[in-house]
Amino acid sequence: MDQIDERAGAAVSDVDGAEGAAPLLPAPARYAGGAGPGRGEGLHRITPNNRFSRVGLRFSDLPSGRWACLEFGLAFDEDEEAALAVDAAAAGFEFLTADGSSLDLDHVPGLARSLLDPQVAWIPGPALLGPAPFRIAFRVPDQARAVVVTLRSWRNSHDFTVADPVLRPGSADTGPAPRRRLLGGEGVRLGFALAEETALVLRGQIYAARADEHAARVRLVYRDRAGGEIAPPYANAVSVPGLGAVINLSAQPQARRFTLILRPPPGAAAVELHFGVWEDAEDPPEAELIGLLELALEDDFRLESLCEDELLDAPAFLARLADRMGLPEGTPAAWLARPGAGAPPILARARALRAGPDRSARIEGDSVVLSLAGLPDWALPEAPDWREDPFRSVAWRLAYQSLAWLQPLAALPGGAVRARSIAVAWSRANPWGRSADGLSLHPASLAPRGDVLASLIAEGDEPAQAEIAAEAAQHGFALAEIVGQNALARALHGLQTAAALLVLARALPGFPFAGHWDTLARDGLAHGFDALLPEDGAFAEPSPVRRLDLLSHGLAIAAALDESEPGPTIRRRVEAALPGLAGLLDPGGRFPPFGDAPAGLDHAGWIARLSSPDRDLVAERDTTPRPEARTAGMFALRHDAMERGWGHFALTYAAQSPHGHRDCTSFTFATGSRRWIAEGGGAEGVEVGSARHHLLSARAHNVALPDGCETVAGSGMVTAQVRLDGAEAMRLATTVHGPDYAHARLFVVLDNLSGLAVIDRFARPGRALSFEGRLHLLPDTLVALASPRRALAQQDGRRLDVFAVPLKGQPAGMEATIGRNDRPHAMQGFCATGAGGLRPAPVLRYAFSGRDSVCGGVVVAADTAAEQRLLRLLADDAVRRLTEP
Repeated sequence: MDQIDERAGAAVSDVDGAEGAAPLLPAPARYAGGAGPGRGEGLHRITPNNRFSRVGLRFSDLPSGRWACLEFGLAFDEDEEAALAVDAAAAGFEFLTADGSSLDLDHVPGLARSLLDPQVAWIPGPALLGPAPFRIAFRVPDQARAVVVTLRSWRNSHDFTVADPVLRPGSADTGPAPRRRLLGGEGVRLGFALAEETALVLRGQIYAARADEHAARVRLVYRDRAGGEIAPPYANAVSVPGLGAVINLSAQPQARRFTLILRPPPGAAAVELHFGVWEDAEDPPEAELIGLLELALEDDFRLESLCEDELLDAPAFLARLADRMGLPEGTPAAWLARPGAGAPPILARARALRAGPDRSARIEGDSVVLSLAGLPDWALPEAPDWREDPFRSVAWRLAYQSLAWLQPLAALPGGAVRARSIAVAWSRANPWGRSADGLSLHPASLAPRGDVLASLIAEGDEPAQAEIAAEAAQHGFALAEIVGQNALARALHGLQTAAALLVLARALPGFPFAGHWDTLARDGLAHGFDALLPEDGAFAEPSPVRRLDLLSHGLAIAAALDESEPGPTIRRRVEAALPGLAGLLDPGGRFPPFGDAPAGLDHAGWIARLSSPDRDLVAERDTTPRPEARTAGMFALRHDAMERGWGHFALTYAAQSPHGHRDCTSFTFATGSRRWIAEGGGAEGVEVGSARHHLLSARAHNVALPDGCETVAGSGMVTAQVRLDGAEAMRLATTVHGPDYAHARLFVVLDNLSGLAVIDRFARPGRALSFEGRLHLLPDTLVALASPRRALAQQDGRRLDVFAVPLKGQPAGMEATIGRNDRPHAMQGFCATGAGGLRPAPVLRYAFSGRDSVCGGVVVAADTAAEQRLLRLLADDAVRRLTEP
């Protein structure tokens, strides 16, 4: 035990932060669940008691609107069983207002939403941790003045110790602030269809700059099926002259959660809500809605309540629902008797846009053969038990349980009847509450399956149709609860869930909850695209492939909605964003592999399918006079010449998310029609362990690391772009190294793409520091070191030179690594295979050291002339100024 405490204390850095950054120390700790103080000042011992063993640390006087970095030493027991877990422990964050009330924000940059704590960051096991202190960076919310950090047990099997937690304020956030929904002016308007005599429960939080008993109000209007207003009085509301039915929303204390139980009057088919401030207040407080509102049916109509503790098949579930509504036996048959004809599957169309015709299922003799998740073909058993996992793959299981392969199967001759019988068999084997495979309830499986069930309802024999329709209705309840909770509102899964709910609402027009599902789905789609693809086109997703996935879903959703909102809004955003993405393609038709980049996709063909028939974005890219492309957080240059072959340079400086790739300022480079500098690749399909941790880490990308410290959440910003003689220079400033380091990265790229220079500058006044940069090359590249400052790479008889250039400080050597995996936290020389594994690849490491500030980098050139031109440009006064503070 003492050794753990000693190792935790040894991992702590000096308390003093960067110049001008006064570190914040926590108030006295609060322990629970078996946690307690360690054997020394500033040490906290957390026992293996999942979720319950914890220490709470409060930090006050937060600088709102700025980035901050939580830092602490960490030591685990040598026998820790969760050594390779990416979530061995958890850090929860609860932000507080000036009066100490808790904020329930839907998004804090750098952190992730959680059910246990409002926001969370995961702490990996000891095999994935280096000797440096552990750091978690986040943007302090504008409304927050303090934060309670809860470090808690999660997967750990033995005690672990946290040493000297400190919060270091960083620089002001130069990017756009998270969207705030102020209630002044027009306020916020919402509308939902109702199920007859079924109450809606609306939960949210209001915040006011000062506590006020009458900070805001919500006005209610119920309407009948013809759209006419039903006059008040309404349950749980008061009538106010000039406003109608109103519910007061107090903000005393400043941040206060509220629950509105909207019990409709007889004949009500819809409700409209208008959130705003009291117009007659002498000095109305600045009030806003915090996060997105949660919407659910009253408790008697929640899925858990309807199923109770019984295992109900789909028809029995609908019988229970009718009984709960007080309707006679046989009513469900009337609900499902008129399947909707206009319910094309949205998610199936998005998949077709992504990869072309779906060939995931085919019939060979009497067998159905499946080809899922890029893995080998597999024959479906005659009587599957739905627990199958032939490849030990989470991705395969999700695809299998989604039943998305039933759609191409149904399109084959004689396949429709077989597809419906398989759907019925799945339904019978998976009563709600006892799924054969727990992954069948994951949104990545649940949403596509709802999309499939809707498509199988329209035609077929009566018994199968009735069972499938009943299962579809049960799926609608599950999807509606997910959409109403808004837990996935900032993820592609959230859009898929809302899209599947929309399809189910259209497929079951006679179902009493279909209208409610329709309005709930539209609201979820509107909020999802506001978060992921706002009007300004600034994607929240850093990966170009994931961005294209978003546009594919947007186009499919817009087509399904036609001219009804939010369809036209989504269509405009997709059309505006697509050309910027198309410009990132290299002449070989590929995207740069930033973020998660699944293998085997035809990116150029994908974009062509997204484009209108009268417009060829790929051809437009190739004929653009200036071969430069931009999209949010990314930049690309290309060149094509007969004598040299094509070249391509791509750069990402998009924001880093809490659990995404650490690739801000990473780049790729191709010249002479050959790709040279590549990326570690995507982590899709690599679910656990050191392989996934490596692919997500900065060490798998072409970035620089100061003093061996892994990067944290943050972003990059272009601070200068200069045209030179035959070259382009671009300077970036980043926040991804935390508040201790001031960092800038400069790229100088020759117009003919025969070479480039990448220069980093790190500053930490009063300290000795060093940094190392990395260049990942393709696996079939030969690499040799010619001197401590020069390396040679060779591919198919072509050569690339890499020369280290110190501008301030001293060069600290260069090395080549291929396939080093003796330390899981510091793996080097691997890239993704595209099938869930890793393969060795050469990585060049170059380093510089100095004091106060260090500046240097490498010149990468295809020939001597290009190298000399770049060295002359680096000596130019205009470029020199870009390397200075």
